[in-house]
Amino acid sequence: MNFKKMLVLIGVLVLVGAVLAACGGTATEAPTAAATEAPVAPIPDTPYLAEWQGSGHADVASEPFRHWDDAAENPDGVPATCAKCHSSAGYQDFLGLDGSEAGKVDAAVPAADAQGIVCEACHNAGTISKTTVVFPSGVEIKAGDDVRCMECHQGRESKVSVDALIAKFGEDVDPDAVPAPVKDDAGKDVTLGFKNVHYFAAAATLYGSQTHGGYEYEDMTYDAKNTHVAGYDSCTGCHNPHTLEVKVEQCAECHEGVATVEDLKNVRMVSSTPDYDGDGDAEEGMFYEIEGLQAALMTQIQSYATDTAGAEIKYDAATYPYFMGADGKNYPNWTPRLLKAAYNYQVSLKDPGAYAHGNKYIVQLLFDSITDLGGDTSAMAREDAGHFAGNTIAFRDWDDTGEVPYRCAKCHSANGLPQFIANGGTVVVDGKGNSYNIGVGPQPASNGFMCTTCHDGANFPNRYEVKSVPFPSGAVVSFGGKDADGNFIADDSNLCIECHQGRESSLSVNNSLKGKEDDVVDAKITLKSLHELVAGITLFGNEAKGAYQYEGKEYLGQNMHADEAGKMNKCQDCHDVHALEPKLESCETCHDTTDPLAIRESEIDYDGDGDVAEGIKGEIDTIAEALLVEIQTYAEAAGTPIVYTNANFYVDADKNGEADKNADGATVRYNAYTPRLVKAAFNYRYIAKDPGAFVHNPKYVMQFLIDSIEDLGGDVSMYTRPEVPAPAQ
Repeated sequence: MNFKKMLVLIGVLVLVGAVLAACGGTATEAPTAAATEAPVAPIPDTPYLAEWQGSGHADVASEPFRHWDDAAENPDGVPATCAKCHSSAGYQDFLGLDGSEAGKVDAAVPAADAQGIVCEACHNAGTISKTTVVFPSGVEIKAGDDVRCMECHQGRESKVSVDALIAKFGEDVDPDAVPAPVKDDAGKDVTLGFKNVHYFAAAATLYGSQTHGGYEYEDMTYDAKNTHVAGYDSCTGCHNPHTLEVKVEQCAECHEGVATVEDLKNVRMVSSTPDYDGDGDAEEGMFYEIEGLQAALMTQIQSYATDTAGAEIKYDAATYPYFMGADGKNYPNWTPRLLKAAYNYQVSLKDPGAYAHGNKYIVQLLFDSITDLGGDTSAMAREDAGHFAGNTIAFRDWDDTGEVPYRCAKCHSANGLPQFIANGGTVVVDGKGNSYNIGVGPQPASNGFMCTTCHDGANFPNRYEVKSVPFPSGAVVSFGGKDADGNFIADDSNLCIECHQGRESSLSVNNSLKGKEDDVVDAKITLKSLHELVAGITLFGNEAKGAYQYEGKEYLGQNMHADEAGKMNKCQDCHDVHALEPKLESCETCHDTTDPLAIRESEIDYDGDGDVAEGIKGEIDTIAEALLVEIQTYAEAAGTPIVYTNANFYVDADKNGEADKNADGATVRYNAYTPRLVKAAFNYRYIAKDPGAFVHNPKYVMQFLIDSIEDLGGDVSMYTRPEVPAPAQ
């Protein structure tokens, strides 16, 4: 018998047992509308019966199942709008198991039948084949067995429904005014009021911006699904599906001090480094960070309600619709802005496990709500360090397809780097000068890095061992150097430069310019992008050849900053490996860090401006500014003026200092490069692609900037080009 058929058979057997349980056996009368005890099964071997009987799903005396017992108020029992999740019969109706249309509940369920969520609700022919769930936003998610949980634990509202309500009052509705009532299709007055996400919307929290359960503000980006770690990123991964309890003992395997569910409130990952709520405590658990933001948002809601909306507001967590006026009745003065913030406040409260399900998403919703109401968030934090900032374009750029292509997957997905390392991946450059990562395939879009991106899950917490790193230039380098036999030695910092190495090099630029004359404009020439945060190629200088290095010139290699001290030469020497911030305290041994930008190591006036007290960054900036002037002079002489803005070069035909726009209003990328011009432009833009270049290898940077000026015909007599030391004898 195949597995699926076996599940169907088990489901049928469970169904029979559960039906008998619900009826109390053949000798027992049917339960009344006021039943208060869980049904007792006469079949002792019904799977997981004891576990289920102690769960909330079996608590038939509780409000979720007894809310409709007053026949005068609810003559039809559990209405069709509620029956899917508040009765097993309603859920089966939703699945179409009663012969009705699947995907909706057709009829109310008598209150007497609201006897908890019994076995057949989740174990039946319909759920065995069900793999997707549609959220209130209209987004469909594929999630296997967990869709059984997510059909009900998804909430009832979303950003989509909040926006739809506001839209009823016009396209230009004033966000800070109480809109006048409008007529609906039936001619009845519609007023702006509160929308309630409903209860225990854990799936909406878990999936974040993928399902838009919170109110996501325009032009802001949000965390997607909280992937946590493999095996613990789903409903049944973290909860017993029958008792519904959290698998705390498994949490304790990684989180110290966890013995109870209450202890989970103290947990925060090493990736959660900021002080989100601004209370000065960046060590408290994520539950308390969210709690602090909730308090700040409520304060701002109340201030806004009184000062802008014109009426005092109060919140009562136990009384629908929760937000009340001074008279204890429904709050009367809803503005669109107030509704959005209040909705997010409720979203954060109605999932009591939000601090585990999707804490960063909740942080972002609360932070943005405070901001939108005019609150001061200067001491708070919204975003994580780059590796863990799941809301940023580095990880969200592929949300439309859900898949990161192989060219990008190594560094923009949680599992790409481990796959690249396991497969002995390398970097190749084709005949057109394009670089490719070989050894990693397309990966699912992720919510930032996970622990196992850098730490070997099979040998946790050890990091992956990387002996050498291939670069886009074809060079192979290692922070560990080589042993006496010439073999590369592994080093943790090699992990960092697997990604912080850029995508281009002298080699790729030269490959793209083959057969072209130095000063002849060619529309086919395009400016290659190094990519972002290319610290690795800066650090290794001539060994990596990441900048454009001119023929006949000598360049400095790896920057051995403090080699004599045996430290401060590697990524982890200078940066916190999780927060990613520079370890300024380590610099204090040798430097005055009052102003890090003022640090310099030499009295040489490299830029020739007479100032030998300015920081080395100042020296680089002066030379870079001179290079930009030379680029503009050369471009104009070649026939097409150029301007640099937003980290790129554009056409500036009228020389007004602004990028020209085409008929569609889009800026016009520079399209009149000569080989000589594109080399210099490549080197100029390098500075923007490594904002820490002045620390990583400042002398190498000054070398290629000065050489670029010289190649364009500029005067470099005032500069002092850093020398390359003679090889040690």
